[in-house]
Amino acid sequence: MANTPQAKKRARQNEKNRKHNASLRSMTRTYMKRVQAKIDAGNYEEAQAAFKEAQPIMDSMVNKGIFAKNKVARLKSRMSTKIKALKSA
Repeated sequence: MANTPQAKKRARQNEKNRKHNASLRSMTRTYMKRVQAKIDAGNYEEAQAAFKEAQPIMDSMVNKGIFAKNKVARLKSRMSTKIKALKSA
């Protein structure tokens, strides 16, 4: 438990930031799920459009420290590979 005024303020700030970061993380995951749903449906054009919409959001979350750089790179790479497989199929 925080005892000093400084520690109490930091606890308040940490909780506020935690909630904000959770909201951003949830939003980003929603965009990723939309892309995956389009891929699963087998629609190349819609999957490509959803991916183009999700990509800058994912990148901005890296800049904000919500997701690790390599994790987002890995996820984008996997999505892109699946979308390219749809085009050839």
